[in-house]
Amino acid sequence: MKLSDYVVHFIKDQGVSHVFEFIGGAIVHLLDSISKTPEIECISVRHEQGAAFAAEAYARVNGKLGVAMATSGPGSLNLLTGIGSCYFDSVPCLFITGQVNTYEYKFDRPLRQVGFQETDIVSVVKSLTKYAVLITDPKMIRYELEKATYFAQNGRPGPVLIDLPMNLQRADIEPEELPSFFNSEEYELLRQGTASKTIAEEKLNEIIDLISFSKRPLVLAGGGVRSGGAQGELEKFLSLTGIPIVSSLMGLDVVSTEYNRSFGLIGSYGHRYSNLAVANCDLLIILGSRLDSRQTGTRPDTFARAATKIHVDIEACELNAKVHVDIAITASIKVFLTELNIKLANYRKKPLDYWLSFINDKKSKYPTLSFVSEGVEVEPNQFIEKLSLQAGQINTICLDVGQHQMWASQSFRLSSGQRLLNSGGMGAMGFALPAAIGAALSSQKEVLVIAGDGGIQLNIQELDTIVRLDLPVKIVVFNNQSLGMVRQFQDLYMNGRKQSTVNPNPDFGRIFQAYDIPSFSITSMDEIEIMKEFFDTSGPAFLEVLLSSNSEVYPKLVVNRPLEDMFPYLDRQVLKEIMLIDLVDEIDFSS
Repeated sequence: MKLSDYVVHFIKDQGVSHVFEFIGGAIVHLLDSISKTPEIECISVRHEQGAAFAAEAYARVNGKLGVAMATSGPGSLNLLTGIGSCYFDSVPCLFITGQVNTYEYKFDRPLRQVGFQETDIVSVVKSLTKYAVLITDPKMIRYELEKATYFAQNGRPGPVLIDLPMNLQRADIEPEELPSFFNSEEYELLRQGTASKTIAEEKLNEIIDLISFSKRPLVLAGGGVRSGGAQGELEKFLSLTGIPIVSSLMGLDVVSTEYNRSFGLIGSYGHRYSNLAVANCDLLIILGSRLDSRQTGTRPDTFARAATKIHVDIEACELNAKVHVDIAITASIKVFLTELNIKLANYRKKPLDYWLSFINDKKSKYPTLSFVSEGVEVEPNQFIEKLSLQAGQINTICLDVGQHQMWASQSFRLSSGQRLLNSGGMGAMGFALPAAIGAALSSQKEVLVIAGDGGIQLNIQELDTIVRLDLPVKIVVFNNQSLGMVRQFQDLYMNGRKQSTVNPNPDFGRIFQAYDIPSFSITSMDEIEIMKEFFDTSGPAFLEVLLSSNSEVYPKLVVNRPLEDMFPYLDRQVLKEIMLIDLVDEIDFSS
């Protein structure tokens, strides 16, 4: 059997139906093998970064392995941003790169390069993958494929990379003679070390006691809930206890906004009322969140300072890394909640009327708006909410990176079953458009892209892929003629000097029309009915939303302020009166 045929059959057996790639000489054998395998479709994108983001979204939507391929040298290097995105956001993807023939490879010789486009991609990518290997012995292909996909999908998920020289791809092998990773001592040692451990009963009982005695409990859901497949267990836990929930950026779609005890996004660009809930809770149960500074602010010692904090994460290194907690549990979120829910079977849910009233009151008093509109000018948060109410047929919303990402994360009302894909840890502009390709093929349903005028141009070439495949991708671009997030930072910290952030844009309508994509435009809130025509369009469609060039995201947590003290600042006395706990001292910058 030809080795490249074996690789493709292995991928097929993982339940993968689409492989994302941009062809080059070093992967011709692999792609030719896919062409002979009817169960797998080659998705030829226009840039390898697009392939990586598409594979990431494919895996995030269906929970299976995402696969992308690229040629040696520039092809493999172009995958890097997408690989890093998978690593930071815990997405199981297999990246296969072609490599020059082994007899053209430099190995340990002190040469920069021997073969054309030869690049040591394994060394480059090691810090961004769970496992990366250059295969030099064709007999090890089964072992390395099994090992790589095991690492990708077990423990905290993440990307892996296999670098495959051309002469190995065309080699003949005997599949029945290939050694298996799962029969190896290496696998047995790994299995023993990572076997799911039950949570100590006394620890579960302690947590239930804390829940019972708490007057202001709160759950913080992070991306680990979704990557650990624990959405069902979380919903059951919330039903059993009635505890309200807030989310990190990556945890926004684990619970629908239709759930009346879901209070949305916390952190630097979270809702003021959500941050007030965290600041005033007396018990915080943190599930699969890294608690980075975008969530806690730059004063982590003040984060949920009145609360007993329980932190559950699959990686021990994430516990007590940034915020000191009272109970740290190393476990998968699914195992933890499953065992806790069993113990809670006879739990008598207690009323939390005062606590829920407190949060709802703050939600009513402090709505999340960029500005208070007195006319028909488009206010981004209100627009996003109206957009979400028209988007019932949409399965997945892919957000690019910038101000629009925060407006959408704040105000898009997710229906039951809708997915929201953010580029979290990497925060890569250019993510949304190629991610929509993977999401559409994975779900076989409609996808909505929300991007800015900056980010849409980073992978705009993938419009060709969307049109060629006639994918039902609806694209909304907020155009404020600037890289607004950085421009807002410049206004705050650089005395308004706008170096490199304000530039004229091309005519987006003409660009999309060049791809035969129907185009629409909204310049004011009284044109909102255009949304219906946009969503009713068959296949891809484009909607440009024109904003003021000084559009901003509010509220915003400024450096050296605790989570509850967001800009625009509340009067100090007002903040003191609405807090259930003492304020922290302000930092004096004058000394």
